[in-house]
Amino acid sequence: MKKIYLATESKARRELFKIFGLKFKALPSLVKERRKTGSLSYAELVKTNALEKARRVAKNCKSGIIIGADTIVVADGKIFGKPKSLKGARKMLRQLSARPQWLYTGIAVIDKDKDKTLLDYEKTKIYMDKLTDKEIKDYFSYTCPLDKAGSFDIQGRGAFFIKRIEGCFYNVVGLPLRRLYRMLRKLDVKILILVCLFLSGCATEYSIVTGKEETFYYSTDKEVQMGQSIAKEVAKEYKMADDPLIRKRVEDIGQKIAAVSDRKEIDYHFDVIDDEEVNAVSLPGGFVYVNKGLIDNVSSDDELAGVLAHEVGHIVARHSIKKLQAMQGYSILRLLLAVTPQTGEVGGAADAAFTQLMLGYSREDELLADQLGARYTRLAGYDPHGIIKFLDKLQEINKRKPLRPYNYFKTHPYVPDRIREVKQELGEKIDFSDYINIEQTPHR
Repeated sequence: MKKIYLATESKARRELFKIFGLKFKALPSLVKERRKTGSLSYAELVKTNALEKARRVAKNCKSGIIIGADTIVVADGKIFGKPKSLKGARKMLRQLSARPQWLYTGIAVIDKDKDKTLLDYEKTKIYMDKLTDKEIKDYFSYTCPLDKAGSFDIQGRGAFFIKRIEGCFYNVVGLPLRRLYRMLRKLDVKILILVCLFLSGCATEYSIVTGKEETFYYSTDKEVQMGQSIAKEVAKEYKMADDPLIRKRVEDIGQKIAAVSDRKEIDYHFDVIDDEEVNAVSLPGGFVYVNKGLIDNVSSDDELAGVLAHEVGHIVARHSIKKLQAMQGYSILRLLLAVTPQTGEVGGAADAAFTQLMLGYSREDELLADQLGARYTRLAGYDPHGIIKFLDKLQEINKRKPLRPYNYFKTHPYVPDRIREVKQELGEKIDFSDYINIEQTPHR
């Protein structure tokens, strides 16, 4: 095992590094950190500082791995590092509170034996509550801010006034573990794979569609990567429709829906599977598939828009992510963590994940997707009443044919329940029939 040197005197970073299960020695670099970008970007600034720290320590090491890190907080174009005094810390925290800010951490890893140097960075967005002078004073009476970029911590009492973050949780603590883990793996530093669950990029986000704080063990980038893995398996196992006009129709309508959705940081993809079943499915990261059998049963673009908006609603609410995260199977965890995406095992995991998504979501998730579907359909310029027309049509189809393994009704709530949800979103009057489940058998 190579010797590991951590070029820091930060207690938080030393504690985080222990998660790796590696023996290491902390050696302060005593480098004066640059806090003016000049021609550098924020990312380049923290990487430059991290590299200087690692190089300073490396001069005194004959061999081994040397790791340097540097963190800054950026708000309104101003850089905040560690405060020099309590007075400065109070001023800094007042400026940072009640406004979003970005936290950047640069990482430098030097392998003295291989003469290799790796540089990378992580950024996380932070939203704080507006703090009063008394709250800041009380906070400082329990926590010393002088060794913390931005004067606050998230693993201690600072968590009380951080509303939410977007990105890696451990980056805010002091060291983006997943990012560092990937860098160490490139240098063949052996780390127990069981640690990966802690390194997959934890993120706590406020969902505007559910109104709740939700925690995920990976970033949006990881979700998109997962969706791409599953989409590749779909392309291998399923034939896409031959008619380019049908596929373009779905793509055009889908993109209009995506443009008005509450989640625009990802790219959406829409396609048509050549299958007679009346079905549609959404994958993590913005992938939506509609069976040709469903398209054959819609009478207008309004109805098709409602179906696509429903699936986009699942993606916005991250229902597929939550479902797969709740599964404890080894193959699904491999896919979520994407430890070795080049291996054939990921293909099997992707196929298993797609099967689970085809089996449907919870009834609560489906009703939320209906609500969002009605909202997005209207915002995109389509008549949301097309959703109700198609739901009535689905009910008639359901009565005429038995359920099949991948039928669109498999786990959806009763159609009257769904129609009532749509009407409520549209602000329309709910009558007595909307509260009666008139179907004889539940769709499970």
